[in-house]
Amino acid sequence: MNTTDSIAVASTPKKRPAPVTYLLALIFIVFFGILIGAYVATKRANPIMLDLHGKPLDSQSQGSH
Repeated sequence: MNTTDSIAVASTPKKRPAPVTYLLALIFIVFFGILIGAYVATKRANPIMLDLHGKPLDSQSQGSH
């Protein structure tokens, strides 16, 4: 085996990732974007808990029931 054979083997061109890889990466980014958006929206929300009659519950009285 001469030196030109080993150089030819070592300089193989790099393969590009399959298009499916880019699609999965995009889906991954969109999924986590939705999760982060939902988390931020729920942190900003200020829900008011209602009793069975539609009246707001006091936060003090929830522990006594």
